[in-house]
Amino acid sequence: MSGCRWFGRLGAGLAILGAVYAVQRNAPEPFREYPGDEYRVGQIPRPADYDEKTEWVFARLMYPSIPDARFRHAGWDWTKGHSSWTNDYPRADRHFLEAVRRLTRVHTRSVEQPVNLDDQDDVYNYPWLYAVFVGEWNLTDMQAKTLREYLLRGGFLMCDDFWGTRDWAVFQETMKRIFPDRPVVEIDGADAIFHTVYDLDNRYQVPGEWGVRSGVSYRNDGYLAHWRGIYDDKGRVMVALTFNSDIGDSWEWADFPEYPEQYSALGIRIGVNYVIYAMTH
Repeated sequence: MSGCRWFGRLGAGLAILGAVYAVQRNAPEPFREYPGDEYRVGQIPRPADYDEKTEWVFARLMYPSIPDARFRHAGWDWTKGHSSWTNDYPRADRHFLEAVRRLTRVHTRSVEQPVNLDDQDDVYNYPWLYAVFVGEWNLTDMQAKTLREYLLRGGFLMCDDFWGTRDWAVFQETMKRIFPDRPVVEIDGADAIFHTVYDLDNRYQVPGEWGVRSGVSYRNDGYLAHWRGIYDDKGRVMVALTFNSDIGDSWEWADFPEYPEQYSALGIRIGVNYVIYAMTH
């Protein structure tokens, strides 16, 4: 379906969104902001309407990292930011949210929400969850159990910016504790997730800004882009993986003249499709 032909179906989709929200248990945590590895608190100004109550919020997964994570800081508490989960945060999130507001009719909050799986049932307030650098995540058993229940209840997880054999092994160590019984598979190009808003038959590796600068579009041995997923028993994609691509950078640098438009165009369209898919399936 082309860019704007989905509007007539959005009413039905938002009805399904109500069912997704049925997993909610408690009121969501108030907006919170943490220092990132690239941006300090306040460096990316909050939009004037940051505290507006909306129907959809971009939720970013907070998580503990493996001991030798590249963004590890000695003695730093991951629950206070400045950790692997803060890569591209919050600039990428806010740029993407501007795009969701512009390209869809979803009533979208202008700022992200970091979500800690240890915060009782807070994750259930968000039908869509984004995790970056999952080649460095190391969820506890309790966090893995919570994330499993969240996904089986209708939640959606997008995992991004992890590269090659080593990152895949670290990702799988935690994912196998979340879903020991469900395989990760390549998502077929005909799957609705690639056609919910935009037809994305022509997908290609999306390098980070670092790749554009260096002329090397991959990290580690992650030469080829993969679009992988984990399905539930009804054939719904619960976990969508952009493996060997950096979609977050394509959002973060979308307004940077030296970052090629083709990468931001695909990255934003991938994100929009995943959001609408998550709310309608």
